[in-house]
Amino acid sequence: MSCNNCTTKNKKGSCGTGGCGTSGCGSGKLAVFDWLSNTQVPGGQKQFDCVEVRFKNSRKEYFRNSENIPLQIGDVVATETSSGHDIGVITLTGELVRLQMKKHRIDWESDNIPKIYRKANQKDIDIWQEARNKEEAVQKQSRELAIALGLEMKISDVEFQGDGSKATFYYTAEGRVDFRQLIKDMARVFSVRIEMRQIGFRQEAARLGGIGSCGRELCCSTWLTDFRTVTTAAARYQQLSLNPQKLAGQCGKLKCCINFELDTYLDALQDFPKTEVKLLTEKGKASCQKIDIFKRFMWFTYDDDPINWYKISVDNVKEIIALNEKEQKAVSLDNYAIVSDGVGMSATLGNDNSKEMIEEDITRFDKVNKRKKGKKSSKEQKNSNPKNQKQTKNSNQQKKENQNNLPKSVKEQKQVNPQKENSQNNLKNTNEPKKPNGKKRPNNRNNTNKEK
Repeated sequence: MSCNNCTTKNKKGSCGTGGCGTSGCGSGKLAVFDWLSNTQVPGGQKQFDCVEVRFKNSRKEYFRNSENIPLQIGDVVATETSSGHDIGVITLTGELVRLQMKKHRIDWESDNIPKIYRKANQKDIDIWQEARNKEEAVQKQSRELAIALGLEMKISDVEFQGDGSKATFYYTAEGRVDFRQLIKDMARVFSVRIEMRQIGFRQEAARLGGIGSCGRELCCSTWLTDFRTVTTAAARYQQLSLNPQKLAGQCGKLKCCINFELDTYLDALQDFPKTEVKLLTEKGKASCQKIDIFKRFMWFTYDDDPINWYKISVDNVKEIIALNEKEQKAVSLDNYAIVSDGVGMSATLGNDNSKEMIEEDITRFDKVNKRKKGKKSSKEQKNSNPKNQKQTKNSNQQKKENQNNLPKSVKEQKQVNPQKENSQNNLKNTNEPKKPNGKKRPNNRNNTNKEK
């Protein structure tokens, strides 16, 4: 069978056994590209007799091919160990192995390098697969034993030797753990030789693997081989918010990728003035509040007026510092500031004529949009819609039908009621005083005067 990502035929089994040496399957984890594979060795020179063998996860060791067995990348071999033999997959051959051993400071001329016995046969592979299949159940039982003893440790991985005679338990812990009783219990339950090996939290994440916050596979489990210390100072240089939830990886420590671009930021910051330097102006002292490394801007505020921020380019800041070194003060930051587009900040124009502060209108969200004249009210729109008119007609028809369906006694009562209402209204009108008519009354005084 073959892998999904390559056309290499795997005669030894599935890709988990590492029958092919491509990076698409499990055998290619932390693999090195052999760019000298198609080159021939010069005449009279022997091929380098050491090979690189990978075991479970990222564990790699170097062995000597003393018997000159023809080996290629992806071959399953039986290697020498302190007791018995182990099964691994060859990941690198040739002159590149010499460079890798030089990188890891391993002397290839010493006699302490273990040897390769032979290519693994089918019996060796079957025993190896049986031992690998037991690892998950053994890990679960070992955790239960550690919890029963009250040990503050986490057993993260178990690795069986190729012949099944030894098991290595990898664990993480904050401090030293006394696991002598644990080893006795595990040896009695599993009937194998036990080796406990403490690893760090970064090594644990590299062995287990996973997906990072960037959406890609973890760097420590794919290509990163050395783990450098990461400090919060690296995050400060890059102007990152010191939020532990965002800066921490799956291992619980600071992400290794914080160090990737640190050198570039440090080179860019060499051209910036120090943020501790204060600018002396006639209006007062100004201190730095923020910097933008990519756009080369710095924000300053007066000590007496910390609300207003002034965005100034790095070159102008250097000019002000040069004046201060000559014991001269700049007129004000208004002459050097650039208009700021940040919310809550204000800045000035660079022209001398316009020195007024430009502030954003905070009440811009409180303005109400006036209704246009052309728009109708909500009631008019409802009445104008033909759908609403149809609904009103239907409702009127239903009311009439309901009235017709009522019994006679109810109808008679409804007919009598309006007469009572009319009689009551008439009584009210009789009690009220009569208002005069619209005609004017004749003035008797005027008539009498005329007669006289």
